[in-house]
Amino acid sequence: MDTAQILINLLLFVFLPLWGIAGFIDWCCHRATDIEHTSGLKESLMHSVMGIQVGIPILMCLLYRVNVLVLLICFAAWLLHEVVAHWDVSYATGKRHISIWEMHAHSYLATLPLYMLALIAVVNWPVVVDLVTLNWQDQMQLTPMEYPHGGSWFLPAYLTFMAVLCVFPYLEENIRCLRSSLKGL
Repeated sequence: MDTAQILINLLLFVFLPLWGIAGFIDWCCHRATDIEHTSGLKESLMHSVMGIQVGIPILMCLLYRVNVLVLLICFAAWLLHEVVAHWDVSYATGKRHISIWEMHAHSYLATLPLYMLALIAVVNWPVVVDLVTLNWQDQMQLTPMEYPHGGSWFLPAYLTFMAVLCVFPYLEENIRCLRSSLKGL
């Protein structure tokens, strides 16, 4: 197995699941601090936005060959995620207790996307060189992967894993916060 495949496997089977687990732990912390009655719907929606901001590049890298367009989208999504993450913490601070567990979860949720982006850049180094040297010709379209990363079973299994650990819990959080917000009107 070559180094690139080892790094791809690290992304698929370690970093992607860790990101989902950290998201679930973060959700558990929100629930424990009664988010619907403290920082409320605004913060809950920020969490969903951040999940989408990282989820889109993950899906793009799983479904399409990494080229300049995909890298630009990944970099832009990462930057926007960082902006919203800072906004989220500054908004929540003082409105609800942020436990040591939640701080550790945030640590993973902030660093894992950067590490994943760095590994994607290393595995696709010629594309990074093309991006930096503005050699973008024929690299601004989405080209589907010929063979799925992790095999044909990986994407459905990962999407199911993320639905159970993150999508459904954060959807539940949004609904819980919306209900509380509507009761307060």
